[in-house]
Amino acid sequence: MILLFTDFGAEGPYLGQMEAVLRLAAPGVDVINLLSNAPAGDPRSGAYLLAALSPGFPVGSVFLCVVDPGVGGARLPIVLEADGRWFVGPDNGLLNSVAVQSAETRWRVIEWRPNCLSASFHGRDLFAPIAARIAQRDFSWPSREYAGPDLQQWPADIASVIYIDHYGNAMTGWRYDSSLDGKTLAFSGQRIRQAATFGEVAEGEAFWYRNACNLVEIAVNRGRSDEILGLKPGMEFGMVLPSI
Repeated sequence: MILLFTDFGAEGPYLGQMEAVLRLAAPGVDVINLLSNAPAGDPRSGAYLLAALSPGFPVGSVFLCVVDPGVGGARLPIVLEADGRWFVGPDNGLLNSVAVQSAETRWRVIEWRPNCLSASFHGRDLFAPIAARIAQRDFSWPSREYAGPDLQQWPADIASVIYIDHYGNAMTGWRYDSSLDGKTLAFSGQRIRQAATFGEVAEGEAFWYRNACNLVEIAVNRGRSDEILGLKPGMEFGMVLPSI
């Protein structure tokens, strides 16, 4: 399957144009819109969200990833093969967290170019055709080996909000592990306690929990954490403190 991960939004022509290219170039291959509202123009937040979502899909899946504020600029078009899955997109940090969290990686620079390449829509003109060919296991397109970006300074987790969902819940770039149990999350002078489910806290109360993607997520029971707590992508929560 080919999975779309973009910041395009659900409205407008962009998703439809990319899907059309994929379906024409790879007939019979499933095309799934995994996420169309990644934080706009924010490949760093998108990187941690992509890394959290992608392990839920089978080996062999192809991810077409476009959060690309530098489109038309000097950033490279790349393909990352990570633990048997392929990721096609810009070399702007969007694929870095997948690489950091994977055991085996291989990078390639896409040197193929279509006859007509727009300056502003590489998702449709460059990345989608390559994703379609990879989904059909066609690797005959021009490319070159690439050592990949410098990941030494790229943290495996980040203590900040990376995504606000439809309900106003705030996903963070901090992966859950059992060492966090019983601790509070602190940011902007507030402390948020842990709960396992929404039903464990009072209506209107804020809490953090382990979400379905194994990330620390901040929520308000029967409320929107983004509005009540003022949360937005990029907001840092500093550190996790023992409960008081």
